[in-house]
Amino acid sequence: MGVQGLFTFIEGNSQIYQDIHFRNSKLVVDGCNLIYLLYFDAGLDLRHGGEYDAFEDLLRKFVKALRDSGIELYVVLDGGTDSSERKFETLRKRAEDRIQKAHNAAMGQEERILPLLAKAVFKQTLAKLNVSLAQCFGEADQEIASLASELRCPVLSNDSDFYVFDLPAGFLPISHFQWKAVSHRGNQTFIPCKRYTTSSFCTFFKIERRLLPVFSAVAGNDYVKLREMGLMVRWEEYAPADRGKMSRLEGLLRWLRDFQQPEDVLRMLPDLLGQLSGQKLAEVRDGLSLGMEGYQLPPSSLHSFFSDGTAPPLLPEACGVVPDWARLPLTQARLTSDILDVLLLNSMPLSTAVDHRDLLSANLTSRPIRQVIYGLLLGVRKRVRVQEIDREGLRLVSILVRPVLRGGAQQLKLDSLHEAEPSVRLRVCLETLGVNETTLTGLPAHLRLPVAVTRYWLQKASPRPDPKLVQALLLGMVDGEIRRQREATRGLTQYTGKIDLGVAHSCNQWQTSLKDAIHLNQLLGFPLPEPQIAWLFRGTLVHQLVRRLRRGTKPQLLLRRGASSEPLYRALLAAVLQDQPQDATSIPAGRRGTAPQPLDDLAVRLGQLQLPEEEEEEEEERAGGRSVSTVGEDLDWVSVSVRTRYKTKDRGHRPKIPELSRKQERTGW
Repeated sequence: MGVQGLFTFIEGNSQIYQDIHFRNSKLVVDGCNLIYLLYFDAGLDLRHGGEYDAFEDLLRKFVKALRDSGIELYVVLDGGTDSSERKFETLRKRAEDRIQKAHNAAMGQEERILPLLAKAVFKQTLAKLNVSLAQCFGEADQEIASLASELRCPVLSNDSDFYVFDLPAGFLPISHFQWKAVSHRGNQTFIPCKRYTTSSFCTFFKIERRLLPVFSAVAGNDYVKLREMGLMVRWEEYAPADRGKMSRLEGLLRWLRDFQQPEDVLRMLPDLLGQLSGQKLAEVRDGLSLGMEGYQLPPSSLHSFFSDGTAPPLLPEACGVVPDWARLPLTQARLTSDILDVLLLNSMPLSTAVDHRDLLSANLTSRPIRQVIYGLLLGVRKRVRVQEIDREGLRLVSILVRPVLRGGAQQLKLDSLHEAEPSVRLRVCLETLGVNETTLTGLPAHLRLPVAVTRYWLQKASPRPDPKLVQALLLGMVDGEIRRQREATRGLTQYTGKIDLGVAHSCNQWQTSLKDAIHLNQLLGFPLPEPQIAWLFRGTLVHQLVRRLRRGTKPQLLLRRGASSEPLYRALLAAVLQDQPQDATSIPAGRRGTAPQPLDDLAVRLGQLQLPEEEEEEEEERAGGRSVSTVGEDLDWVSVSVRTRYKTKDRGHRPKIPELSRKQERTGW
């Protein structure tokens, strides 16, 4: 949610705020808002795929600063999409905006697109730090406000809706929360910040507090926008002449001074809107009522979860659809909330990565993984499809995707999924990724899933990944693992230059595959240990490693000094390439006292590796029977309307984008 222009308006009337020294208190945190603001404000990488290790380090410092000041955190995350579709238009516009911004970022512009795995790193890091964390079943704003009201503590966010909720202990805007400037006075430690209260706002503008929800609805929030309904009121006429851009909201507030109750406003407002038909008038009143409802504070469903671990009840529309066993892992954020969208709406909004518009969506690579997730959730009943919301070029499109159950997955039922034999759940995970369990034997447990995903990515990605990029990914994993063991935050030299669109696109495909594989692993009850995401991938490092490898630098020269780096790299490389067709061979284990085999010699032995080309055919259906423009013709994406069959051929085709036309080296790994 959000009130159009309200944040800027209050910043322009900053005397409403109260300067405080915040300490020794509980604090309810808008988790989704915090993820974006911390990552963006820290100046971390936004164009090369993410700096997850630096983000984890930032989160650790944030939590430490608050704990040093005696602040107890309660972090709340959004869950599934609003099943009533009341915010459909708002969500659609935001998705379209992200697609355009992602393309702009790929072309070198400064845009704020959150990296694909940042939210997963956020959840993992808070869990490791034992921070109280809950994921809602729906949108979190109302639950955050209810919880803060019952705990008698403030809310930390930058969402302008919290200027409207009547919170007993007020609202702390993150933009004024100086957690990096922890201060001391005597033996007291505190965080300087500004606090907002509805009483201060209403006293300043001389209106009744009970009118704030109707003020938000008339001004325009995520649920109702009178302007988009073709209804205009020139509120500027009620404001002083010198108020400029602030005159619209100030004029509305001055008009509201004459009212005591929201009902009085709703009766008078139609007179300002001109002649309306009965149907239009009913539409306006329903929209305004809906826009006001979100600010009512029901009893908190998370209070008992934070106090004794009791999972909240499901939403009415989810009862009988979402299995009861899923309530607790969903609330603990150990199970992605995406499953709620699939179960309740048969829909899956997909992430947007920084990519050129002429490239196919990176989400296509991991679709087979999601199809298994859909199969486990929905079964494979006739005509059951999931509507994936993705992009084609710069267009937002919906694609109907068929759930799939094969092999071991056919033995599983959603209601008893948590009780299935561990061996069956592991089999389903590995079958989906196309990996044998023996391939992963001997690897560190938490690296088995990333290695399995890397093998999957080599088989599915199009264009075929550059061998130098595969080397760079594994070198980055090794660097992250060594730093994780040593608790070192600084690693190999990073690249800050121009984005390589080919490398970025392949990395996006790898990240989406990892993200979806993690979600499948969660749904199956973690048959494989969950990887430490923050230490697996750093986009700036991967770009730099690819750059140096292409210039002829030997891989062993890019490894950290120490006994464990090269053996780990060799083990990962061997697992990724094991059982590959043609001349691929296993990496010799080596003997004590003998010199390690040069990696260049290994490259010769693994030379001319050709990945098998898939002849798999997959039926796709497009929602509404709309035809699909062939955005990716240069990448051999063949598409027609309604029922689409495609084959991925000639993975080495060169697209027209200059950054992707570089001849890929095929001299081995």
